Amino acid sequence: MTNSDKNVGVNIEVDVDNGRFSPDTNRHQIIEDAVRTILQAVGESPTREGLERTPHRVAKMYDEILAGYNIDPIALVNDALFDVEYDEMIIVKDIEYFSLCEHHMLPFYGRAHVAYIPGEKIIGLSKIPRIVDMFARRLQVQERMTRQIAELIDEILRPQGVAVVVEGAHMCSMMRGVKKEHPRMVTSTMLGSFKTNPMTRNEFMDHLRRPTGPTL
Repeated sequence: MTNSDKNVGVNIEVDVDNGRFSPDTNRHQIIEDAVRTILQAVGESPTREGLERTPHRVAKMYDEILAGYNIDPIALVNDALFDVEYDEMIIVKDIEYFSLCEHHMLPFYGRAHVAYIPGEKIIGLSKIPRIVDMFARRLQVQERMTRQIAELIDEILRPQGVAVVVEGAHMCSMMRGVKKEHPRMVTSTMLGSFKTNPMTRNEFMDHLRRPTGPTL
């Protein structure tokens, strides 16, 4: 994985023409102005009562739903790596995520399933959903997001293997284009023993087929 894959938005240089902003750039004002332009272009009035605060709300919303650009993966892990004598599969299933498709800036959402077989270390349980969230909260395509999650975990842990399966429903297909009501896309990335050993890969997929039990 390249440094830019992991750290997009962590150390951003001033380059407004290319859509990249430094921490000193007034991003909110730029976004608000752009939203007003869009409202006018579609035939609305940015000054009407219901829309007057919309540019401000959109700018604040982007702070949240695109927060992944400003997260440092090293700080995210925060030394939550532990030496444990365990070499069996660890699976975190049904991690909810929400993202924005980079092609139309419409939402896609679903669940991610992550597994790894430890080498010398394991990672704190809460960090895997945070890694998923970090990559989801960017303009994305599901295929790249799946790969980024797997490669970051592989780089951090150096495990025997990593597997990531992501299921997604894409509003760009549901609202426009083919306009299908329930399209679902499934992507996967297999690294290490999950890629080379069919039995390991099948064990992981068998776990995913089992229904999730009641909340403990």
